[in-house]
Amino acid sequence: MQKSMQNKLITIFIILGIVLIGLIGNIYIKNISSMTDVNQIVEVTKKYLLISLIVFISITIISSQILKRVLQKSMVNIVKDAGKIVTGKEKKVHLLQEGNRAKNEFMSAFDDATLEMREHLKDVDRQKKQIETILLYMTDGIIAFDLEGNVTHKNLAAERLLNLSKDDDTFEKIFSKFNVDINLEKIIYLEDWTSSDRKVSMDDKYINLLFVPYKDNNQRTAGVIAVAQDITEHVKLDNMRKEFVADVSHELKTPITSIMGYADTLLEGEYDDATKTKFLNVIASEARRMAKLVTDLLSLSKYDNNKNKIERTEFDLGELVKKCQEKLQIEIDKKHHKVENLVTANVPLVYADKSGIERVVLNILSNSIKYTKENGNIKIYVGFVYNDAYIKVIDNGMGIPEEDLTRIFERFYRVDKARSRELGGTGLGLSIAREILNQNNGSIDIKSEVGRGTEVVIRVPTKK
Repeated sequence: MQKSMQNKLITIFIILGIVLIGLIGNIYIKNISSMTDVNQIVEVTKKYLLISLIVFISITIISSQILKRVLQKSMVNIVKDAGKIVTGKEKKVHLLQEGNRAKNEFMSAFDDATLEMREHLKDVDRQKKQIETILLYMTDGIIAFDLEGNVTHKNLAAERLLNLSKDDDTFEKIFSKFNVDINLEKIIYLEDWTSSDRKVSMDDKYINLLFVPYKDNNQRTAGVIAVAQDITEHVKLDNMRKEFVADVSHELKTPITSIMGYADTLLEGEYDDATKTKFLNVIASEARRMAKLVTDLLSLSKYDNNKNKIERTEFDLGELVKKCQEKLQIEIDKKHHKVENLVTANVPLVYADKSGIERVVLNILSNSIKYTKENGNIKIYVGFVYNDAYIKVIDNGMGIPEEDLTRIFERFYRVDKARSRELGGTGLGLSIAREILNQNNGSIDIKSEVGRGTEVVIRVPTKK
């Protein structure tokens, strides 16, 4: 652009110079056209040449000055423009740098936020899986309902406890099978005024149902959660406790009544010595029976509360069985039983509470003697298997019905209550025997058939 301007200025000055010289030349020609004197013509020519030279020099000087100024101005403008361009570039570079820095900060913050969100989602997913696993494997049944009573979640325990099918997908379908008043609206809207706890029975199970409304983030009721607990064992234990109290009361009432009756009879009148002796024997017998019952109850209480001191020692199980047989020899002879005692192997010493094991053996042998008719056969085997020594007692007595075998270890349970009382039993012997063996890491198993006899196997750990 600058070079083009220079060319234009030079062209203009040249044309202007030519025009001026042409005008001077025209005037010169007109003046000499009328002259005849050569000297005069030369003088005029010199004059006009001088004027032309002065004009040419003036035009040259003027044009150079104008061109210089124009060039200077152009350079200044170029410098200014260059400065502007440089400043603009710097600003652009600066803006680009600021933009890149802001972009990098934004991307870094975005990456941090993304990473934090991923970790948060992982925590949420992990917590969700933990809750699902807990609900899946917990023993209590869990069912969640929405406000319309539709099932939104249920675990396997609920399906098992309540015998749920695929069609049982609403509150009404599930709980209408129970003969109790369970209403979803009452639970949701009257939770503070109605009981949300129900006990129901189903087949041979007892189930406790607990209903709890749950709320959303706005503290509004969003549905109901039902918790089903299997309380069958609790109910059975409670019934056993009630039976136990009733049995204890009955067992104590009978001898106390006999003692009071005979004692009052003796106090009311004069009787001969034979009658007094008879009455006193009855009183003494009932008193011993009551004392034995109380002793057995105290023993059970000690075992239940782990207050019974166990002193484990090493002893020969075969020798212990022989001593127990000797202690019961009088009862054996009275009923004319044939008792065989056989040791089937080289039994190592056992490590247990000797007095407790002796009590167990005496109880089992005593039961075989009592519940086997006269001239019966009783076989006792002592042997060793794996890490346990065992005692096997087999008789050909009256036997135990199959339906009673699962209950014979219950306290005060008797197969034949009248005969047991007649023979002096309290109904606690087998319960005490099992407690003793449990505390000595042993076991007891009973097999029996009515009319054919009973087989009892006791296992006691040997010394390691």
